[in-house]
Amino acid sequence: MDGSSRSLRVIRAPLTVAVALAVTFCAHAKPQAKLPRADAERLQRRIDALSKFGANADGGIDRVAYSEADRQARAWVMTQMRSIGLKDVRIDAAGNILGRRPGTARGAKPIMFGSHIDSVLGGGNYDGQAGVVTALEAIELLNAAGRSTRSPLDVVVFSNEEGGLIGSLAMTGHLKPSTLDVKSDSGLTIRQGIRAIGGDPDALETAVLPKGALKAFVELHIEQGAILHEEKIDIGIVEGIVGIEWWDVIITGVANHAGTTPMDRRQDALVAAAELVLAVQEIGRWTEGRQVATVGRIKALPGAPNVIPGRVEMSLEIRDLSKPKIDQTYARIQARARRLARKHGVEIAFRWIDVASAPALTDPAVRTAIAEQAKGLGLSTKMMPSGAGHDAQDMARIAPTGMIFVPSIGGISHSPKERTAIRDLANGADVLVRTIVALDRR
Repeated sequence: MDGSSRSLRVIRAPLTVAVALAVTFCAHAKPQAKLPRADAERLQRRIDALSKFGANADGGIDRVAYSEADRQARAWVMTQMRSIGLKDVRIDAAGNILGRRPGTARGAKPIMFGSHIDSVLGGGNYDGQAGVVTALEAIELLNAAGRSTRSPLDVVVFSNEEGGLIGSLAMTGHLKPSTLDVKSDSGLTIRQGIRAIGGDPDALETAVLPKGALKAFVELHIEQGAILHEEKIDIGIVEGIVGIEWWDVIITGVANHAGTTPMDRRQDALVAAAELVLAVQEIGRWTEGRQVATVGRIKALPGAPNVIPGRVEMSLEIRDLSKPKIDQTYARIQARARRLARKHGVEIAFRWIDVASAPALTDPAVRTAIAEQAKGLGLSTKMMPSGAGHDAQDMARIAPTGMIFVPSIGGISHSPKERTAIRDLANGADVLVRTIVALDRR
């Protein structure tokens, strides 16, 4: 054999190996099966099943955290998690339920998603539950397609969301020790309640996830307002969760006989309070922006029909995505209060309540992922703030966080009349699972 033939053989051998390697690579790199669409009937079955725990006569639920109904619903959810193949289904020290779908990449950070299943008294069947059943549906869809993810996927059910975001505060290391002794609607203290649902209030540090431990957190929730429903929009993309600040307002006048005190000599605390309530409405409504200001509680003392009120105790709450806007709105209300105090001869004092929550902006990359996946499904979207508090606002402290809203019929929530069309819930599940897959690829 001459030199040229030997050269040809030398060249052919590497080509054969290269072709074999290419075939092998293509076989492993082929696109995974397309994700199916969410099963609306399966979603409805899970909503219906959850609605039985703590059902009340009005068609809603009284499933307050730590109650027997809450414990039964939590056991049902854990059974559902195991039935769809989630591993290490467990309760952490704060009472949060967690279940994992393992990923394929060693050391990859988990993507967490879920919501809560506890309710207010007289609550509905979608607040919180929608986020849990769609999280389960996301796992079902991945399983049906045989889709793996590099990142582990952690489904979470936070404990006692309605009683102050207790589970997510504990998970992010921000639950104050003093909160453990606060009595919950179940009649148990938070400490007792955590223990009743399988947690350990003496080991809360073991439930803490450090900042950066998660690749992302995503929560699906009903809007709890009427915007999406009225504007016929499929998906809300939450740009942030508003900050909330509370004050007690004390108005001190002079209590006196209602029959013997002339109108021009009165220092009526309730009249001053009434004008202040109207001022809160006016300032909240006409200040440029999306802030809201509310007086939700008022009490006149001594409370007799024949006595001019000498003292009024009322609440003030202000919410906005911007802390400076909250401060600006409060400053305007305070300035108006000073003028009213002079006008009516009373004193008006504001006492800030230390339960404030800071505004929590969602992560731009997660928002983009949600928007892209909704667009790919042909669904309409709207960028919007969340006026209600959610576990996502705590999770935003430690992980890139996003929220998906689905429409609430009539904007009704915290009521047995709370409804979300099952097709809207299925659309939300479709966006959720595809967002998770998109985040996993990054």
